[in-house]
Amino acid sequence: MSELAKALSQQQFSEDITRCSGKLYRVAYCYVKNEQDALDIVSEATYKAYLSYERMKTPQYFESWITRIVIHCALDRLNRNKRITFMEDQTQEYAAAELAVPLEEKLDLYEAMDRLAPEEKAYIILKFFEDLRFRDIADVLELPENTVKTRFYRIIGKLKQYLVEGEVEGL
Repeated sequence: MSELAKALSQQQFSEDITRCSGKLYRVAYCYVKNEQDALDIVSEATYKAYLSYERMKTPQYFESWITRIVIHCALDRLNRNKRITFMEDQTQEYAAAELAVPLEEKLDLYEAMDRLAPEEKAYIILKFFEDLRFRDIADVLELPENTVKTRFYRIIGKLKQYLVEGEVEGL
């Protein structure tokens, strides 16, 4: 590869990462619930993506590709640590929009999500926190769209059950 082509490729990678860095951080944070760990995961994923960027076959799917790498890095981190994580105060710009939901309900939801397997959290995070369509989630997870829908609704059922159990336990 010529020096000019390599420089253009590096510039494009830098622009692509800059464009979706906030989303990558939010995805990582939803898994580890710790600012520093989330930043480490994004850094690790960025490094891995940079090493294989030139081999990427479909540049228009960069965001799905890098999100998948972040999810795998987050799952690796969770498997390595196998520790209990606690919610930190969120200081993100999107936290203000969450103020409409009472704190108690948010805590119940986060506790219910913590009961899900890390692989199951991906569906909830991508659908509700990143506002992706089922087709886009299927691209990120490399699964058929109907499989994504089936698993998503099964996971939603689990969340509902966990939330109902929490209400009963709280009485």
